Amino acid sequence: MTLPYGFSSVRNHSLMLKTSHLCVPRSAIGCFSPKESPFFKKNSSRFLSPQKHTSLPLKLVCPLASFSSYADGDEQHHGDQQIQNSHNSSTNSNESDGKGNPEATGDFSGMANAFNISSKTARAITIVIAFSALSLPLFMKSLGQGLALKTKILSYATLLFGFYMAWNIGANDVANAMGTSVGSGALTIRQAVITAAVLEFSGALLMGTHVTSTMQKGILMANVFQGKDMLLFAGLLSSLAAAGTWLQVASYYGWPVSTTHCIVGSMVGFGLVYGGAGAVFWSSLAKVASSWVISPVMGALVSFLVYKCIRRFVYSAPNPGQAAAAAAPVAVFVGIASISSAAFPLSKTFPIALSQALACGAAGAIIFDRIIRNKLGHLLAKTKPHDTAQTQPKEIGFLSEIAGPTGTQLKIVYGVFGYMQVLSACFMSFAHGGNDVSNAIGPLAAALSILQRGAGAGGGGEIVIPIDVLAWGGFGIVAGLTMWGYRVIATIGKKITELTPTRGFAAEFAAATVVLFASKLGLPISATHTLVGAVMGVGFARGLNSVRAETVKEIVASWLVTIPVGATLAVIYTWVFTKILSFVL
Repeated sequence: MTLPYGFSSVRNHSLMLKTSHLCVPRSAIGCFSPKESPFFKKNSSRFLSPQKHTSLPLKLVCPLASFSSYADGDEQHHGDQQIQNSHNSSTNSNESDGKGNPEATGDFSGMANAFNISSKTARAITIVIAFSALSLPLFMKSLGQGLALKTKILSYATLLFGFYMAWNIGANDVANAMGTSVGSGALTIRQAVITAAVLEFSGALLMGTHVTSTMQKGILMANVFQGKDMLLFAGLLSSLAAAGTWLQVASYYGWPVSTTHCIVGSMVGFGLVYGGAGAVFWSSLAKVASSWVISPVMGALVSFLVYKCIRRFVYSAPNPGQAAAAAAPVAVFVGIASISSAAFPLSKTFPIALSQALACGAAGAIIFDRIIRNKLGHLLAKTKPHDTAQTQPKEIGFLSEIAGPTGTQLKIVYGVFGYMQVLSACFMSFAHGGNDVSNAIGPLAAALSILQRGAGAGGGGEIVIPIDVLAWGGFGIVAGLTMWGYRVIATIGKKITELTPTRGFAAEFAAATVVLFASKLGLPISATHTLVGAVMGVGFARGLNSVRAETVKEIVASWLVTIPVGATLAVIYTWVFTKILSFVL
């Protein structure tokens, strides 16, 4: 069972703050205030081992990029093994505590520990979400006005199936945007979930696919099911149930899998058994299979290069803090301009659209530079060339081993990249809500259309998705990430390789870049697979031993079985649903 992460843990080379009872690495001392940092809670000591207390004065620098438990990892490669051993012992300690602690043995202990709340509060949140999920469909227009009671009951059940799929998308895919931010310490799990909840819902509501093909992703031949409306309706419900079931299993064990692949596998299973081999677009299925290789490889390659660039051009600079502060607005400019031009074209005329994208990028860079100067300006004014500059090789190559910054320089570098990582996480979260919500509401809207409009409604045409269904899908994603999102966040953020703000930014920036450009080029890409590959690429940049092979094997195995498991479950569910529908109707 996956254990919750995201809170500061005890490491070597640390001092204990008497006032906050929180363990802070030496390199991060002086970076945060107990009153303003979200990490400093009254009961935070429950996650820490008792140590000798030492009173130290602290001065706030950057509240978002609070600090990383692995602050020394970038600079001291020889300490990586110590960090890993400390992590393993901490994990074992948590497991033993879970057996002896009465609160930790409850059903809501994982959620309670992740958010640093009591089990009673976690239970109350779960009850509210469950009550809302069961009652809100009764007030939705999509339930069907003036229809027969049986049709309304089936519509209600369909909405619940759509919610179940959306819930599991939130539980599994929220790690795509927030996993690296939590793993590096840039955000706590509570901050990540609240931020993702707002942005995921906004993305689903404002940018969700308003028009979708009945046969999602071009996987099934629509004409094969002409005149078989109830069979197609049962197949769409089965696809939602099968994909949701496998996602829930994967989320329970902390495996990051592709929600798109879950839906694809489910629909392929339904199509093969109930429509024959001619009902499946095999070329689309081949693209999905090829993405198992293309996505992680491209993600790993780009993140490897990004992280090496950071080490080469920031860490080796005479003043790494100033170099990071100067490079950050450039990266923000490139990122916002690229997203604006590719994902959100502002005009149909290319020169105008390009000018608008460049203007958005420039505005974002200026605002970000102001934030950095405001939060870190007093430290930037006092920076001097870092102490390790004398030890750098005379001729520094791209793959050369480079000693990282220390002291104030390290605080500035981590502060800058912490803010950049939070910004990139917000972009990815918003985009994810707009894109992946269609995996739940596409089949949902098609099933409702078949049920309420009768023959031919779902036969391969386009289905307009009502605004309340978009909001329903957004609510499902938020509910899932709130209740179970911490599980997969722990895998991506902690279990593949140790992350710091620089490593986390490299992985997140690389994943976003690959997904954006691959989508524009029409290459088969999975955002989940790309991010996992990107995190691995950062680990490889630090050495092969920095990537935990056991975790990677589990993740790859879960990818390989996603489509066959989804297909098998869809066949079983379709048989059950057709029997139920024949009895009801």
